[in-house]
Amino acid sequence: MPDPQKGVARPTDIILHQQSRMLEVAFDDGKRFKLSCEYLRVHSPSAEVRGHGAGQEVLQTGKKDVTIRAVEPVGNYAVKLVFSDGHDTGLYAWDYLYSLGIENDANWKVYLERLDQAGASRDA
Repeated sequence: MPDPQKGVARPTDIILHQQSRMLEVAFDDGKRFKLSCEYLRVHSPSAEVRGHGAGQEVLQTGKKDVTIRAVEPVGNYAVKLVFSDGHDTGLYAWDYLYSLGIENDANWKVYLERLDQAGASRDA
């Protein structure tokens, strides 16, 4: 059976920094990302956040102070993040986690613009 993750950078280290509310992920290609808990929460790969198709995304609001309570490995291909607001669905596959790191600045800018357009807030 072919490996669906072949050629995908894999994490060599995942460190949860509770104080700064950051998840630090180092990959085997030398890239290292520090991703905020809020960023990871609002970009959850779950159907609850992404919907079931294009245009069905649900804008996440009030997540500024969310934390990650647990990082649980899922096989050799992903982690499950358990957030302080109770959200624990959606698996962060290595390729998705990597893309969140690479596209952090652009994704964050789009998220803030969407909040502004909706008249919504990062605050709970």
